[in-house]
Amino acid sequence: ASAFLSFCCQLLDLFFKGTLQDKSPHTYSHYDPRTSRQLLCDQCPPGSYVKQHCTATSPTVCAPCPDQYYAEDWNSNDECQYCNTVCKELQYVRQECTSTQNRACECVEGRYLELEFCLKHSECPPGFGVAQPGTPESDTVCKRCPEGFFSNETSSKAACLKHTNCTALGFKTVSKGNAVRDNVCEENTDMAPQKCVIDVTLCEEAMFRFALPSQLTPNWLNLLADSLPGTKLSTEIIERIKQRHSPQEQTFQLLKLWKKQNKEQDTVKKIIQDIDLCESSVLRRIGHLNLTFEHLSTLMASLPGKKVGREDIERTMKLCQPTEQVLKLLNLWRIKNGDQDTIKGLMYGLKHLKTYPFPKRTIQSLKKVIKYLHRFTMYTLHQKLFSEMVGNQIKSVKVRCV
Repeated sequence: ASAFLSFCCQLLDLFFKGTLQDKSPHTYSHYDPRTSRQLLCDQCPPGSYVKQHCTATSPTVCAPCPDQYYAEDWNSNDECQYCNTVCKELQYVRQECTSTQNRACECVEGRYLELEFCLKHSECPPGFGVAQPGTPESDTVCKRCPEGFFSNETSSKAACLKHTNCTALGFKTVSKGNAVRDNVCEENTDMAPQKCVIDVTLCEEAMFRFALPSQLTPNWLNLLADSLPGTKLSTEIIERIKQRHSPQEQTFQLLKLWKKQNKEQDTVKKIIQDIDLCESSVLRRIGHLNLTFEHLSTLMASLPGKKVGREDIERTMKLCQPTEQVLKLLNLWRIKNGDQDTIKGLMYGLKHLKTYPFPKRTIQSLKKVIKYLHRFTMYTLHQKLFSEMVGNQIKSVKVRCV
């Protein structure tokens, strides 16, 4: 019984060994002529070949593939495969021949492989946008622009763009867009009665000035527009801003329109709330002023550079409430003087107002506004809100432009 049990155990041991060997992924069967037995030899790893098969007493001997030859998988071959791929016209070598991989070719940029030929990626016509860009292995996939979107170009890369929301930007729609053209916006000049419009407030200027690099390049506005998160401003709007405003003012106008177009985003809502809070604080400091024409003329005359003229002051007094008149005139001065820093200009003016018969209470109020806008909390507002909103994108754009 003991001998029989031992014999059974040996049989089971042989069975399990044979099962494991059969399931081994890197072995192969080889007939040994010396012993007339079928042996289970180890395969050679990728990058090598079988130089000598295993025997009953020795393992498989492997050798590395020579130059310009390769073995991609575990194998029992007597030699490696030759790197026979040759790149054709309009192809380049994406991966050179290695010991484990044949030479790999790929079509040049803008083309894809079809039946051994590198064909040019299809271009989507106007009214269609790129739903899936072409790759070296596949052609461009075009899709008709849905309602509210358009494409006015023939392109293998451009997707459909959303129609510009003229109303959200404070304009009126003079021509409704379709699949091949954008909405056409125009300034709403027929609004009655005329209003006192301060296009960029002191608080907005303080915040937006943070985005300005030390030197502006011709493509700065487009880089900034691409870097801003949320809904992008259309090319038409950007070009209109370039045509109508000086370089620094372009940045202010772009950021103001971007803020208006993305006002429903949570972070932009926070920016708007803090700007509103800032403007309320400014109004508290100068809202009680009730200056005469002579006072306003004296204040404008004290500022450096080009002067705000009599007609502008009279028009401002006619359209604006007393609480808005100083702010509106400061805004006009900044625009007339090539986008000079309003706060610096006001600081210069207050130094010279001492020689004029000007209300001391007004001077004190304006000094409080300057002090408020220069407070550390205001710079914290710039950095924590605006820079967090735009993130490192603005910083990288600045670096490219400086």
